[in-house]
Amino acid sequence: MLDDSLFDDPARLADVDTRGLLRSAAMAGAQVRSAVEVTAETGLDDLADGRPRAVVLLARPGVSPAVCRLLAALAGQSCPVPVVVADTAPTWVGALDVVFAATDDAGDPVLAESVSVAARRGATVVLAVPAEGPVAAAAAGRAKVIAPKVPVPPALSFAHAFTAGLSLFGALGLLRADTETLADELDREAARAHPSHELLMNPAKSLAMRLADRAPLLWGLDQVSTAVAEHGAYALGCHAGTACDVSSYQQAVARQALHRTARGLGSEADLFADPEDNPGGLMRVFLVSARFDAESEATERAAVRDLPAADLVTPGESVRDDAVLRSALLAVRFDLAAVYLGLAAGTLDGPGWQALAMH
Repeated sequence: MLDDSLFDDPARLADVDTRGLLRSAAMAGAQVRSAVEVTAETGLDDLADGRPRAVVLLARPGVSPAVCRLLAALAGQSCPVPVVVADTAPTWVGALDVVFAATDDAGDPVLAESVSVAARRGATVVLAVPAEGPVAAAAAGRAKVIAPKVPVPPALSFAHAFTAGLSLFGALGLLRADTETLADELDREAARAHPSHELLMNPAKSLAMRLADRAPLLWGLDQVSTAVAEHGAYALGCHAGTACDVSSYQQAVARQALHRTARGLGSEADLFADPEDNPGGLMRVFLVSARFDAESEATERAAVRDLPAADLVTPGESVRDDAVLRSALLAVRFDLAAVYLGLAAGTLDGPGWQALAMH
């Protein structure tokens, strides 16, 4: 059962957050700065010498799949180099390719094998992984390892993996990102989401409340936003035990029966609306929109016209129109909202969890 009174009681939030997850979720900016520092020590400058045949992003369980798809989406269709997202190293990988992987599982045997294969074939390997363990060792000293230095739970390591990937794409000249501004923006998001800020002034608490007691349909309005929605679903599954539908909006429209049901849902602008009054049961559509250029803004307007009762999730007007900044901020907001929701619902160390423990 959701104890929404917890949102307005910072002292109780601190008491039930015995693992300090809110603090860890608020350290995304610190993760960015740390990743930049480690990248500088590791050195990626030599990657600018030539353009690779392909960039292979290895998506392993955890934050990695959404990070890889977000990096690929940010690079865009106009990227001069093919960007391939795969579970394992492709059979064709070789000396002309760059392979990137991020994981907190230092012993992932599948990834270790892929890293070994890529390194033996002469590929450039960049890893955002712990410095010690089979994965880092699999390259036999031939990988550039960007090890995490800020201790956070694996489910909250998005910022480190994302920044390591951004650094690689930047070194290759495929994507520009101002990591200093990114870190500052994530710090500001953490400040806005501080437990002392009340629900209506706290974007993470507000999102958590809107997600509560619903079956969320997270529909991304473009490739970048869909990757963010994928991370949101991962965060909600990790912390709040919430099952989400994730889809691009185009794919959602193609699922005609579900989209028709979504169009029939009543308005739920009121955060405290009774979900039992929802004619679609407990479903609620969340249109995830990074909205960073004119095209994405037009897509957003069209989707809102199509589904006027949907909940629009955007970074807000205070964040400048930059796809990297806006997508990362939304991903971290989902992390914070999922932790708040998990604490209030008892799926972490909240009141519900304590009640279950007594039985």
